[in-house]
Parts: sequence; C-alpha cells; structure tokens
Amino acid sequence: MAPPSPHGPGVRPLRTNITTFLLQWLWKMAPLTGLVALAAGFAALSNSTPLEPRVSAAVSNAKTSLTLLYQNNLNASDDKNHVGAILLDSIKRTDAAAACASINEKLLSRATLEKYKTDFLPVLKYQEYARLLDTEAGYHIEDGTVSISNRLLFSPTSKKNLPVLCTQSNNNGSSSATAVAGSHITVSSGGNTFVGYRNQKSFRFLGIPYADTPQRWKYSNLYSKKGQTIQATAYGPQCAQGSSGSEDCLFLNIQTPYIPKAGSKSKLRPVLFWIHGGGFTGGSGADPLSDGGNLASREDIVVVNINYRLSTLGFLAIPGTDVTGNYGIQDQITALDWVIANIAFFGGDPKRVTIMGESAGAGSVRTLLGSPMAIGKYQGAVAMSNLGGGVTLGLKGDYGTTYSSYYTIPQSYAAAGQQIFFAASCTSTVLKDQISCLEKIPATQLVSFGAVARYVVQDGTIVNTPNLILSTRNASTAHVPVIFGITHDDGASFSTYPKQPITSHKEGLQLALGINSTWADLIISSNLFPLPSTGNLTLDSFNVSARIATDKTFRCIDQATVYAGSETRAFERAYYYQFDRTINGYDPNNLGGPKDNNPNNPYFRYHGADMPWVFGTLSNPRDSEDLYSVQLVSGYFASFVKTGSPNPDVGYLKVRGYTTSLEGILKFGRWKEIDGKRGEVRHLDWPASSSSFVDAEQCAWLGYPVEYYLKGGK
Repeated sequence: MAPPSPHGPGVRPLRTNITTFLLQWLWKMAPLTGLVALAAGFAALSNSTPLEPRVSAAVSNAKTSLTLLYQNNLNASDDKNHVGAILLDSIKRTDAAAACASINEKLLSRATLEKYKTDFLPVLKYQEYARLLDTEAGYHIEDGTVSISNRLLFSPTSKKNLPVLCTQSNNNGSSSATAVAGSHITVSSGGNTFVGYRNQKSFRFLGIPYADTPQRWKYSNLYSKKGQTIQATAYGPQCAQGSSGSEDCLFLNIQTPYIPKAGSKSKLRPVLFWIHGGGFTGGSGADPLSDGGNLASREDIVVVNINYRLSTLGFLAIPGTDVTGNYGIQDQITALDWVIANIAFFGGDPKRVTIMGESAGAGSVRTLLGSPMAIGKYQGAVAMSNLGGGVTLGLKGDYGTTYSSYYTIPQSYAAAGQQIFFAASCTSTVLKDQISCLEKIPATQLVSFGAVARYVVQDGTIVNTPNLILSTRNASTAHVPVIFGITHDDGASFSTYPKQPITSHKEGLQLALGINSTWADLIISSNLFPLPSTGNLTLDSFNVSARIATDKTFRCIDQATVYAGSETRAFERAYYYQFDRTINGYDPNNLGGPKDNNPNNPYFRYHGADMPWVFGTLSNPRDSEDLYSVQLVSGYFASFVKTGSPNPDVGYLKVRGYTTSLEGILKFGRWKEIDGKRGEVRHLDWPASSSSFVDAEQCAWLGYPVEYYLKGGK
C-alpha cells in the first residue's frame, strides 16, 4: 500500500475537488486491488484543512470501521471447521462490493452464512446486544440482505444503507507473525501509519515502537518520529537477556477485534495491558501463551503486550549518581502513555485499561499500583503469582522478597553493583570511570554476568515507598479493583527436588528448602504441614516443601495484600483465586505433569502454568473439562477487564452462545469480592469452587498472617 502523504496540514489546493471525484469514481467502478492502490495514490496528492484530521485513503479505515467476527470456542484443533467475517459500516448497496474489495475480500454469500449459521448467529446477535450497530434492517451480503431474529432471515437486495458483511479469507489462527498475502490492515495514529495484518481471530499490529531507542540508564521517551510508515507485521527484538536480544527493544504488540473509522472514537473496547514475567531478567511480549488473539475474538477486548528493559540494563542503581534504577518499570509507564495516546485508533478505550502481569509481571503490577507516575493511567489491576515474603525459616532473605519489598538504592548496589563491575573488569577506583567502562560493555554480555541487577528500588520518582501502602486508604496506592492469586503449587517451581532418594523427612525439607536442621525440626513439630503417604518418601517430603514454599513466597503475602486492601479500602475492591487446574509451567526439577496425562490424578500446578487459561491459548486440552475450564476462566478475567468484576454478564453469555461458561457461572455462583478474614478464594477448575483463605494458620506460623499489613508488616 502507498505510504502516507508527505504533505502536512495546510490550505487545501484546487486539485482537491478533482481528486475527490476520482476517488469516488474508483471506489464505485474499480474494486480491483490495483485500482484501489491507484486511488490511494491520488489521495496522497491532497491536503486537508487545519480543522479536520488528515486521513490518507491508503489507510484501511478511511471510509469505514472494520470488525472481525469470529465465534471462538477456544478449541484450536477445531479452528479449521469455522469461518469468520469482516463487518463494515452502513453504506449503499451499490458500494458494498467495492468496500469489500478494498480489503481484498468479497461480499459474504448466503450459502456460507447458512453453512456456518451456528457461528454467525451469535456474533451478529452480539452486535445488537452490545448496541454496536443498528442492524434491525439487516446486512448487505452477496445475494441480497440478511437479518437475524432467532435464525437468519434472507430477503432481496435492499436500497437502504446497511452494514456490510465481507468474507474473511485469512484462516491462519496461530500467533505466527507471518502476514498472509492480501491480509494487510493499515491504520494511522500519532502522525504515523502502521501496517498490520489480520489472521483468523484478530487484527494484529506487532513490533510497534512505543519509545525512542533508549539510552543506557536513562529514562525512555515516547516514540517521537512522525511521518513514518511502520511495518507492524513482525515482533520487534526482545530486550537483551542471556546471549540474545537488543537494547533497541521497546516495542509493543496489539491484538484487536475492531478498527474504528478514521477520526472516530466511538464503540471503543476495553484494553488488557499485559506485562510479561521472567524474573526481571527474561521474557518478552511475544510469548505465544499470552497472545491476545483468542481474547480479542471471544471476548471483544483489545490486548496489548509489551517489552521492557531487563536485568542490569533495566534495574542498575548506583548510590550518589544519576543511575537510579527502575528503568524497566519506567518503560512500562512509557508504554502506558503510548497506549493512552494511541490505542483509540486501534479500537481500544484509553479510559478502560487494566494492567495485568504474571510473576515479575505481577511484581510490576504491584509496583505500578503504588507508583505516583502510573496511578491514574489504568482502571484495574491483576497480579498473577506475585512473589513476596520469604524472610522466615531462619533465612535472611528469599528469592521472592524483593518483588513486594523494595530495596533502597544502597541496598540494591550492595546486592549486585560491585559484583557487576568486577565481572565486567571495570575496576577503577573512580566511580565515574567505572560507570563509563560499564557503558561500553555489549548489552548481551552485560546481562549474562553471574551477577545482575534485577531489583525494584526506592528511587524517589518511580517508587517512593518501601512497599505498597495498604494499612490505610491513601493517595500512594491506586484505588482501583484488583485481582491477586496463585497456582496451587507455585512454590514447587522454587524448591529443589532431591537428586538422590532421601532417608528422612527432615533431610528432604533441608534439601528442598535450603534450611537448617533446627527449622526442619520446627516445621515437623508444628504439625501444620503433615507428610502425605504415597510410599515415596522423597516425593512426599517434596510435596510438603512445595506447600511451604508456596505459602511463604506467594500465598501468604498475596492473601494479606487483598485482605488489607479490602479492609482499609485502599483498593476499590479485591478478588482472590487459586488455580487448581493447569498444564505445564516452570519446572526446573523436570518432574513433568501427571504421567498418564490425566488431570484428575495428582500433579504439580507449577508457576506460570495458568497463562493458557487466562488467555485461552491452551493448544491441547487433555479432556473436555480442560476446555470447559479454559472457557470459564478466560471469561472471568475478560469480564474483569470489561467491568472491574470477574463475573460475566449472564445475558452476554446467552447471546454469545457460551453455554458451557453460562452453566459454570450459574452452577458455581458469583465470584465474591474479599470481605473480612474469610475472604473468598475462587478455586479455578471445572467445576470451580470456593473456600476461605487457604493455609491461614500456616501463614500465621510462618510470620505472614492475613493481618500482616494491618500490623505494620513490610
């Protein structure tokens, strides 16, 4: 497609009237791709007045909005049996074929509608239910008009202006960044033009630069170039990690079901803003498990996935200098700023943004909940498997501690700063020279040292408190709805399975948790963590260790967070969950899932194993209940993005034809917000269930009672 006009706003030249005539003639008379491109070329000749936005005819939404319709049951193996459509705005019948041809499609036929009526009925009924279109008179199709009641109703061609149903021939439903020929979708925003594409389930814009190329240990700035045509059909480089990646990595990806007509900001969809995990040292926004295409099509929301600087490049902090850390967190805020400024052009509502992350992404969400630079830029927050606590069992610290309690800059420097300088051979006695030396180290080398910076710090700008303030309702904590939660065995991923069979439970606890014999004896004598009896002492002892690690690093601190935030109203409202059904996750011990692949038998629900449920990206369900639970659970989280409550609207489920999810909602009842010490833990499975706070007595024994933050805990 042609690039946008290089001319800026100004006085419209006399040739505008001629150009307008030619464009109108080409739209009506020449639906072929080549002539549509010619029309775009003519559009580049004209300028617009200062009082109206300049819209190049090269953009796909110059004359109409585009909605991708697809009835997504989240069963990837069944995608080949379904088709979708592209819905355009109301126009004359005589213009309908050309409108479809402008996006390389044809008018949808009656035969296709009848063959796939179980797909098209619910997606079209939803358009009416959500008041996205006035469709009482029906839609233009290839051989007449179609309207809906409880069935598809066909009638002869109408002379009225009606919405248009076009074919959707791109049936590659994967998260592959390969754009099929003819699938490109072009949108203008912020003075630039973005060329994305569509697959079976969403309009996709990948590798969008949201910031200028960052300078090392400087805050990022919003992308400042204008007049660019940005090819957004492939992911941008991941941020430097291990032996790969780049410093020029501040890109984001958008998956959306809807592109509004250029210049319009109506009917915008809620936005899920995803922050990846990876211990602040790895990960990217291109993880296929968090691909937003399924949520975009099934739940009619916009999903944004971001990169942010990692490791020493994102978190180095040095006392007495302007290297103050939190660059990765500030990147997230810059990405939020880009979303607020631009997402409406991609169909997203900048006033309905929910931040969500897992692991270090959850730690990021927790940080943003207390960051003065971020508060007000989002309307809800979800923290999946946020880490914290850990200063117990005789340990000075724990891997999870710093995700909820923030070092001072001197503390961060003491933990990693000098070690980094030593590893880089930057050993001058002059600090300024050490930093100058470090600036010359290649990015991938710098993040590969044995010592790296990965700590959120109290820098006084991005973060100015030692932890999230929950003891009172206060200006330091975002007053928004939140969800926190964990997987059943989150801590199993951070415990060491003994390499050799153990001879005693005490030995197993010491090896798995890294504790001394005194603490192992205290755990056993407490009788709070009883030993299972499977006949395999090593496995039984590891099960206990995994439970303790889950409590001390995940469960206790997060239950205390939602309890305090609810009691003091620091949060608008709070919800809590535990995943009791997952698939593969972070398994450093290589224990694997259930040996017979039967989810009804015992297996560890590892850290990170919940993402396919939240995003609906489970590729190989083990049984029907896997699929049912994915449909139900993804709906819970999508509902929270839409409304601030995880309870889907019953009418919506009926209209969309989500009968299994409707059964689950009616059968399992509403997911209640936290209210008092009983709280409600929603156990995510099929069937779902509820309980009061889990292991409350055990958490109190470990030093993290549910009242922890109300008693001055840090």
